[in-house]
Amino acid sequence: MNSAMFFDFTVDSDSATVRVQRQFNAPSQLVWKAWTTAELLDQWWAPRPYQTKSKEMDFRSGGFWLYAMTGPEGDTHWCRADYSNVTPETAYVAVDAFCDESGDNINRDFGRSTWNVSFDSNGDQTMVNIVITYDSAEQMLKFIELGFKEGFTIALTNLDEYFEALGS
Repeated sequence: MNSAMFFDFTVDSDSATVRVQRQFNAPSQLVWKAWTTAELLDQWWAPRPYQTKSKEMDFRSGGFWLYAMTGPEGDTHWCRADYSNVTPETAYVAVDAFCDESGDNINRDFGRSTWNVSFDSNGDQTMVNIVITYDSAEQMLKFIELGFKEGFTIALTNLDEYFEALGS
C-alpha cells in the first residue's frame, strides 16, 4: 500500500516560510492523534536512525511538548514546542525551538519557528497542511541546510508506516 498520496514542500525566502502539504491514507481522527499524543509522536517524529523521546507533553492552548531527538552515536538535541490556538481535530499553532534539557533555555542561534498545522479530512484520507514561519530567511535557511526537508520527509514516511501497521 502506498500511503503517500500527495506531498509538497515549498520554501519561500521572501516570507521566511516553509509550506508542507502531506496526504495520508488514514482518517483525520487517527492522524490528529498521531500528531498530538506523545507516545505516538515518539514512534515517528524523528528521522531514522534518530529516535524521539518525550519528556513532558501538555497538548492544549498554553501547554507545551518537551522532547529529545537522539542519534545513533548518542547525540541528543532537545526541543520545545509551545502550543496555542488548539482547535481539537482541526488545527493548532506551536512555536518550536531547540533548547536545553529543562526546556527553559532556548538556543538563540537557531531562533524559533511558528508552526500552523491543519488537518483536512476526506473520508479515509487526511491532508495535513503545515506553514512554518521563521523570524528571518537566514534562520530558515539554516534549518534547510541542516537537512530539514530530508529529515522531515523521512519522519512523515515513518508516520505512513505507523498507519500501514494499523491497517489504515
